[in-house]
Parts: sequence; C-alpha cells; structure tokens
Amino acid sequence: DAYFAKTEMVSATDAQGRISADLIAPYPPGVAVVAPGEVLTTQILEGLKASKDAGVRIAYATDPTLKQYRVVVKD
Repeated sequence: DAYFAKTEMVSATDAQGRISADLIAPYPPGVAVVAPGEVLTTQILEGLKASKDAGVRIAYATDPTLKQYRVVVKD
C-alpha cells in the first residue's frame, strides 16, 4: 500500500518516524534495509548515511544521495 500511496519528498532530518515509500538497499550487499511501509527510525537513517559516507552505493532510493526520502503523505 505504501508504494502506491500518495507520497512526498522530505529532508533526511524530517524523515525520522515517517513511513517509507521506497525500497532502499546499500549495494553491496544489495539486501534491503528499508521496504515500503516501514517506519524510518533514527537507527535506519544513521546506518544508511554511514554506509553512503563509507562509499557504498545506495540502490533503489528515489534520492540516492539520501538528502531526501520519499515518504507516505500524512493524512
């Protein structure tokens, strides 16, 4: 449902606690860290940023720079 829901892009600082509309997987290894419908927690956001900063490619995210995240619009 989250993948097809109405979405918006929010800054990384505003993404905590929001519902992701994207699948996000650091590659390698290519295992999804976030699936559509999951809540973006501080641990997830910090882990993704640390991976990106270490030079790991971020696959499938709408914004692979992780400056913004695609999240479900709040009702």
